[in-house]
Amino acid sequence: MKRLSTPLTKKKIASLKCSDEILLSGTIYTARDQAHKRLVALVKDKKNLPLSLKDKIIYYCGPTKSSKGKAAGSAGPTTSSRMDNFTPKLLSVGLKGMIGKGKRSEEVIDAIRKNKSIYFLTYAGCGALLSEKIMRSRVVAFKNLGPEAIYEFKVKDFPLIVAVDSKGRSIYGS
Repeated sequence: MKRLSTPLTKKKIASLKCSDEILLSGTIYTARDQAHKRLVALVKDKKNLPLSLKDKIIYYCGPTKSSKGKAAGSAGPTTSSRMDNFTPKLLSVGLKGMIGKGKRSEEVIDAIRKNKSIYFLTYAGCGALLSEKIMRSRVVAFKNLGPEAIYEFKVKDFPLIVAVDSKGRSIYGS
């Protein structure tokens, strides 16, 4: 297992290879379909984003309500391909990493390669276990979306696998 901390840098990303197992610590942001749609609309309209995406990681997740004493409720990944239409635009404005589950389109893989970014998988069906790796959680944008709002998570030893590295090599093959 390799240890990685945020923010992501080109040097950190370049050192990671397809199928590497990672323990991530630092700050990540959640965003699902509706948040992605809003972010891309803001970019297209040349408006300010509610948070800088430069060197950040978006986790495709909509956490459930937390129970007493927990930073977050169940926080498992959602299917990444649902964000494929939005991903190239967000990578073009500085997003460096994504966490989810499943394959990505060729267009997204090309955008990952072009922008020297990275796509990670995390373990599906383990939302309760993954929530144990979340130390703090707060809503930072689009609160009216409920669980699909953008949350800032502080994570420690969050388990990941490099699914698509910065050279465009995919764990799923070509």
